[in-house]
Amino acid sequence: MKVLFDLFRAFFTIGALTFGGGYAMLPMLEREIVVKRKWCTQEDLLNYFAIGQCTPGIIAVNTATFVGHKVKGAWGSMIATLGVIAPSIVIITLIAMVLENFMDIDWVQHAFAGIRVAVCALITASVVKLFKSNVKKGWHIALAVVAFAVVAFAKLSPVYVVIACVVLSFIFGKKEAKV
Repeated sequence: MKVLFDLFRAFFTIGALTFGGGYAMLPMLEREIVVKRKWCTQEDLLNYFAIGQCTPGIIAVNTATFVGHKVKGAWGSMIATLGVIAPSIVIITLIAMVLENFMDIDWVQHAFAGIRVAVCALITASVVKLFKSNVKKGWHIALAVVAFAVVAFAKLSPVYVVIACVVLSFIFGKKEAKV
């Protein structure tokens, strides 16, 4: 039981004090997990970190899950993951509680409107960059346009659209390879 508490405390501290994403947390992870607690070797930690980058999700959460599993199995995974996400949940909840009191103020509403516009611009820039680097052939463009239209206007679940795009890409890719 003490090990589970130590796992939670260690990853809570890492989650609370690390800013800047997964790479920023690596030195703190190494100090806390490898040097201080000796829960794994530096090589193990780097492997967990690398796998955490390759798997879907947040690197910090994935790495905490892997380290927790090594230390205490499934319970360790759950406790370490809860530890690393708990600070974010607490901070976001507190911010939401405070902001709720200010949402009627004009300048706060205008600030959030500006933030929404900036976020849309950042997402659009990312989409354009991904589009340019991944859409190379005419049928890619057609597939992307149709997929967008189906999700945006026909309101079909994006999951089905992604599955259909994978199948169609496989079919068109096979035909291309034979030519």
